[in-house]
Amino acid sequence: MITVAGFNTAIDRLIQIDTLTSGQVHRASAEQVYPGGKGVHVAQTMAALGERVQLVGLVDAAHRNLVGRRMSERGVLFHGVEVAGELRHCMALRERDGRMTEILGQGPQLSPDERDRLLRDFQRSVDESELVILSGSLPRGFAADTYAALVRLAQSAGKRCLVDASGELLHHALEARPFLIKPNRDEVQVLLGRDIDGIAAAVDALREIAARGVSMPVLSLGADGAVGLDGDGAWHASVELEQVRNAVGSGDCFLAGMAVALRRGQPMREALRLAVACGAANAMETETGYVHPDRVEHLLGRVQVRAWMH
Repeated sequence: MITVAGFNTAIDRLIQIDTLTSGQVHRASAEQVYPGGKGVHVAQTMAALGERVQLVGLVDAAHRNLVGRRMSERGVLFHGVEVAGELRHCMALRERDGRMTEILGQGPQLSPDERDRLLRDFQRSVDESELVILSGSLPRGFAADTYAALVRLAQSAGKRCLVDASGELLHHALEARPFLIKPNRDEVQVLLGRDIDGIAAAVDALREIAARGVSMPVLSLGADGAVGLDGDGAWHASVELEQVRNAVGSGDCFLAGMAVALRRGQPMREALRLAVACGAANAMETETGYVHPDRVEHLLGRVQVRAWMH
């Protein structure tokens, strides 16, 4: 079993328009609404790859059935803590040329009781798990060092912990030395305070993160693929795509692939291969943060993985 802490559940709305022009009225040509948030994306992708997954997150009265039904359909055991406030709403506007504009809602302010129920559900779930994933932002009401505390909780239970966060959440989590972190280029530039302008710079960044106690740091680079570091060295993985329909959520699917490979005992080289295939599979679909296993299988053979010798 893999447990995902995706505390800041969202309702995602993907709207197709012709061209976005500031200050103008636009008519949607298509619209989709579904549960989202990074934790949802990670959990449902791992379930699609055949893993047993449980997700701890939020629900509200208006969306209880929508979220619960989708997670059940996707094979995710969902522990939803109902809150008095409303789930955050996130909107993605997709133009005809493929350009995406995202608007991310803030989400509810949690009461101390709601916050404690989330943490209790998470702690119970950790005991049943082989891997633990902390994914995305936190609802208002949590401290910036919450992920650091949850990393230590997982470690005290003997579980490997993977973190995908940004800003202060990531900064504090790194101090707790999780097994793996997966920032993107922008996030690691903020974390380390310098530009990441190529593969060599990305590998140097991972070496610095590893020196701080992270066993398997990984850095996603969008269309340039990803780099990862383990005891055998540094690796770069990439794949060329003819068409990208919706890259939003690809980093979440990437992390899901990494987690699945690690649970199956695969080394970094093969974990990167599966992760990049998952990220690319998401980018080729319209829906945000989900992959079809046959698409992933097709892409696996096209992913190029190279040892970084510089």
